[in-house]
Amino acid sequence: ARDACPTLLSVVAPVYDEQELVEEFVARTCAAAADYELELVIVNDGSTDGTPELLDRIAAADERVRVIHLSRNFGHQAALTAGLEHAVGDVVAMIDADLQDPPELIPDMIAQWSQGADVVYAVRKKREGETAFKLATASWFYKLFDKLAQVDLEPNSGDFRLLDRRALDALLAMTERSRFLRGMTVWVGFNQTAVPYQRDARHAGETKY
Repeated sequence: ARDACPTLLSVVAPVYDEQELVEEFVARTCAAAADYELELVIVNDGSTDGTPELLDRIAAADERVRVIHLSRNFGHQAALTAGLEHAVGDVVAMIDADLQDPPELIPDMIAQWSQGADVVYAVRKKREGETAFKLATASWFYKLFDKLAQVDLEPNSGDFRLLDRRALDALLAMTERSRFLRGMTVWVGFNQTAVPYQRDARHAGETKY
């Protein structure tokens, strides 16, 4: 087992045109991580709305928030990778900013880390606000991935996961150009465990990625 609290918790989130909800995301994430030394790394993936200016104002007012502005929209996995490369915490959580994945789950994930898990991934028990088509295609994807890939990817697990620094360093050492981070975090090995949760409907706006 490790110490109950990490020395520094980094939370990494890519955002693209999310001016309607980014303030709520930051507020909820900071509240969820109130018991930890926090670094919140937000990657602006070439947003074209008011997101960049809003992020700069948030970062100017809160020293825990770091903003990375990409020169254009590179896509979710590339933006997430950029954030992970800049995170300096000894524990790093990656999460989408649309609040379907609740930041309030992060302390439960840290509890699993403190018991010795190097990778903690969140598994959706229920997916609110998603169409029957989306649910069906997600199910087909995980079944197909299970047959084709030599990776034991838990069905209904996404990119919402927490990594110990040594697991993250192993992940970042991989040179894949077309990145599938949820699969790569499983492939690197280490001690892995799951935390179940109920996925909420999108907090505001429409999906961009």
